[in-house]
Amino acid sequence: MKTTSWTFALLCVLGFAAESTAADPQIPAATTARVDFETQIKPILFARCTNCHAKGKLKGGFSVETRESLMKGGETGPGMVVGKSAESQLILLVSGVEPDRKMPAKGDPLTAQEIGLLRGWIDQGAPWTEGFSFGFRRALLAPRNPMVPASPDGQSFKNPIDRLLARYATINKLEIDWKPVDDRTFARRASLDLVGLLPTSEQLDALAKDNRPDKIERFVIERLSDRRAYADHWLSFWNDALRNAYKGTGFIDGGRKTITKWLYQALYDNKSYDKFVKELINPAPGAEGFTKGIVWRGVVNASQVPPVQAAQNVSQVFLGTNLKCASCHDSFVNHWKLTDAYALASVFSEKPLEIHRCDKPSGQQSKVAFIFPELGAIDANAPKAERMKQLSELLVKPENGRFARTIVNRLWAHMMGRGIVEPLDDMDQAPWDQELLDWLAWDLVANGYDLKHTLERIATSRAYRMKAVGLPEPSKQGAFVFKGPFTKRMTAEQFADALSALTGVWNEPKGDMLKVDGRGQGGQIADIKSAVGGDKASEVRAALVFDDPLLVALGRSSREQVVTRRDSIATTLQALELTNGSTLDEKLKTGASRWVAKSGNNPDVLIRDLWLSAFGRTPTDAERAAAVELSGRPATVEGVQDVLWSLTMLPEFQIIP
Repeated sequence: MKTTSWTFALLCVLGFAAESTAADPQIPAATTARVDFETQIKPILFARCTNCHAKGKLKGGFSVETRESLMKGGETGPGMVVGKSAESQLILLVSGVEPDRKMPAKGDPLTAQEIGLLRGWIDQGAPWTEGFSFGFRRALLAPRNPMVPASPDGQSFKNPIDRLLARYATINKLEIDWKPVDDRTFARRASLDLVGLLPTSEQLDALAKDNRPDKIERFVIERLSDRRAYADHWLSFWNDALRNAYKGTGFIDGGRKTITKWLYQALYDNKSYDKFVKELINPAPGAEGFTKGIVWRGVVNASQVPPVQAAQNVSQVFLGTNLKCASCHDSFVNHWKLTDAYALASVFSEKPLEIHRCDKPSGQQSKVAFIFPELGAIDANAPKAERMKQLSELLVKPENGRFARTIVNRLWAHMMGRGIVEPLDDMDQAPWDQELLDWLAWDLVANGYDLKHTLERIATSRAYRMKAVGLPEPSKQGAFVFKGPFTKRMTAEQFADALSALTGVWNEPKGDMLKVDGRGQGGQIADIKSAVGGDKASEVRAALVFDDPLLVALGRSSREQVVTRRDSIATTLQALELTNGSTLDEKLKTGASRWVAKSGNNPDVLIRDLWLSAFGRTPTDAERAAAVELSGRPATVEGVQDVLWSLTMLPEFQIIP
């Protein structure tokens, strides 16, 4: 009886298949061999279907991104019927049963063998690798605390970063040269990265003479303990990210407001990062300028009205998420939808927002929500101030692992020259080491969101002290493997401050740099004096002054848009400014006069001290001879100016090793 039933069932299935094939003779037969999704089906779907039916391109409403979306199908019905390949739209379309709907619409048709594999796969249950999608990657949201492995054989790594990287090297079969650079190179690298200043010859001598086993840790902690130098340096980083300008577009009509006093105070006090962000989103006194942005004059696209800009800025800076495309239409570059962008923008709006698609009103009113609604809801009926407060709390919620991952990735990129995730503003991309990223994020939260703690972790790692491996090659970023930190060019502010230290010519606060008007325009020096006390009039750092031709040429951001990484590629404008610019010329001329007076026209002393100031080392015999010839004997102002210019143009001066 049992045999008869199974025989009957088998005949029914075979009969149905034969009937379908007979009805549609152009459908190739299904393979009877076992089909593997990873090696046989995935390549077919990727090559022949995803251009039109994945990553935001859903022609006919049909998506092959996931098994569920493929089964659901589009405008003409289900995409596939598991176990019944001959009835599946996917098979009918690729087989050309209806010639005017044959898929793919462009390019060569699928071969009979490929269709047979698809049929066999569907008949065998259409198995799909768990979690796989042809769509855009969605990074893990929840935090993780990965186990830190023991040090590898032959090493005694104390820093968890090094132990994690040693495991990474083993997994990827990499040979990593862990040998640290010399003390002078490390000191220059760490000082410029942490506080933006060249190490003094006294600091270099102290490090070289220190025989204690923890001298590197002590050097790093000493740099980070200089609250003023730290705040001066990191002010540029946050000015770029938070669009904090000192003057310019939006200030004339009061539509824009600086946050310099609040920001500098937060950096000076090392305000915990969670509190730092909460006070920006739910603005503390003096921090309102970030979410206020620019009140644009005239007619603008709906995707650029202030509430939408606020949503774009918040998501980009604090979550590594680009909502700009999704502010106009469903994004073609990531998984974010138009409704996601408008939901976040509605938090910042005084009135309900109507969704505009490609600048055309849709008649649909936006909901109010965080882009990660699984973390909690925002009350759409609450006043704007209360909605912003709720958003600030959701943003820093411990369950939001994306928040901590984004900032530690930015700090790693600042110190190492490349992020663990690239691009920095797309945290849905795969990291080159998920364990390292997750541990750094967990460690930041476990230590009270202390950014200095994370910087110390990185700066004291053996990985940070390794020999630099050159500049990153954009064309090879997809195949990136970690082999050490990259060399980095000085930023505009770092170069200007190094130039000031070398010449002794620092910026002088004058004019509207000291004035504070009723609209918050300018007055950043006065703001900082008020914030931290003391006399800030001497040795004013480049981060605190208005733009000049040199800073602009070297890539200083205008702060008209969010900038989380400056372009490191040298430009023609930079070459022209460094060779013919009056800003550099005047500073070198004044500096040369000071050096001549200081040295008493003794060229040997002058050249030695210049090299110590610029590079932290004495000149070689060949360098000394060339410099003395150039400076003159006795030294002249014009000659020393030429020497100074030569020194500042050298890669050894401009590059962070």
